[in-house]
Amino acid sequence: MQKITPFLWFDTQLEEAVTFYTSIFKDARVTYRKNGPDGKLFTASFELAGQEFMGLNGGPHYTFSPAVSFFVKCRDQTEVDYYWERLLEGGKEQQCGWLQDRFGLCWQIIPDALMRYLGDEDPAKAGRVMQAMMKMIKIDVAELDRAYAG
Repeated sequence: MQKITPFLWFDTQLEEAVTFYTSIFKDARVTYRKNGPDGKLFTASFELAGQEFMGLNGGPHYTFSPAVSFFVKCRDQTEVDYYWERLLEGGKEQQCGWLQDRFGLCWQIIPDALMRYLGDEDPAKAGRVMQAMMKMIKIDVAELDRAYAG
């Protein structure tokens, strides 16, 4: 059982968000749904890639901020492209592999290569990779490979 579960507050878009997110992530599923007195979805629990989330249609009182984001580990450029293109639909690109989806939730779409290269013991290699990444919007693994190689 997962001890900590992200709880997402939406204005009125919970149904749309759950449908959107569960269409993107493999092995996604809705585990709980409760409608409010108006017959619209009020609260839901859902899983994305094994991570449980809870959502609420709580009204316009709160919005998402880039201070909290979800980090999506990607094996390769194909996975980066897949998640980037789908989560970005109706959203906004940001710097260094970050995007804000159509609901205002921020995601980091990060390939394993970036973390491996940034953790390299050779500060020159890691530094070149960091400089390359700082110029990117969506992370380009081939460009990281070139920077790492020098």
